[in-house]
Amino acid sequence: MKEVTAITRNVRMSAQKGRPLARECQGKPVAEALRIVEFSPRKAALVLSKTIRSAIANARNNANLDVDSLQVALCVFDEGARMRRFWPRARGSASPIAKRSCHCKVVLAGEEQ
Repeated sequence: MKEVTAITRNVRMSAQKGRPLARECQGKPVAEALRIVEFSPRKAALVLSKTIRSAIANARNNANLDVDSLQVALCVFDEGARMRRFWPRARGSASPIAKRSCHCKVVLAGEEQ
């Protein structure tokens, strides 16, 4: 089994929003994972779809793998950098705001042609 990866970095979304969808796709064939993502209303579905398609392109063009036999070996959303902002409050104080970002990583495993 050979593995290929694709990573989408610095997506302006909390990693927490993508993790349930990533868990659903993990361990499934690529066609089924894309079907799950396609019909999901979540914001993370678009990011995950692009990352899976990128991994498929990497497998086809760089590793010469058979696309029909690919499985999603690993699918994770990791925390990225946070943009720190402050919200002004009463009497000169401030409340912190953390604008989160995340990285989406997809690893596909398959047989060589």
